[in-house]
Amino acid sequence: MIKRLLCIVCLVCTPMAYAAEYVIDTQGTHAFIQFRIKHLGYSWLYGRFDRFEGSFNYDPKKPDESSAKVTIDMNSVDSNHAERDKHLRDERFFDVAKFPKATFVSTAFKPSSDGQNGTLTGMLTLKGITKEIVIDVERVGGGPDPWGGQRQGFTGKTEIRLKDFGINFDLGPASTTAEVLLDVEGVKK
Repeated sequence: MIKRLLCIVCLVCTPMAYAAEYVIDTQGTHAFIQFRIKHLGYSWLYGRFDRFEGSFNYDPKKPDESSAKVTIDMNSVDSNHAERDKHLRDERFFDVAKFPKATFVSTAFKPSSDGQNGTLTGMLTLKGITKEIVIDVERVGGGPDPWGGQRQGFTGKTEIRLKDFGINFDLGPASTTAEVLLDVEGVKK
């Protein structure tokens, strides 16, 4: 009876294996959040967010348990044009005075059959509005770095409807959605 009780206690108290946590490497600028939107339907306008932070969990043996969370400083929007950036920060677009941060928190990851790629579902909060989005994810690679650490890298792409997040400025019928391009490299904690 005592042996059985000890076995149960050992099983309960033994730490469970969790996916490794990685901090997104924004300090080394090995991560990017970019966007592009058609300008009047005639050309692509590109931009990025220079300041953000986040982390993700990943275990190549259990990719379906992967997760991610990111916080973006919306004041850091950079479209390579100072006057346009002022417009993007005002209330017609991101309204950064009222909503200085945007966040993404994943709710599920569905890996492809190879376990390297898949779809990451989560909740994006932008301009005070929270909506579910789906990001197509591709694992770029991972392993040891030259400084004795471990790294993993992913790229992702999603599309958001501007009106879903309270952005109603009319840029023409071809400009109702924005593509968001994500490239992240994480350093294992």
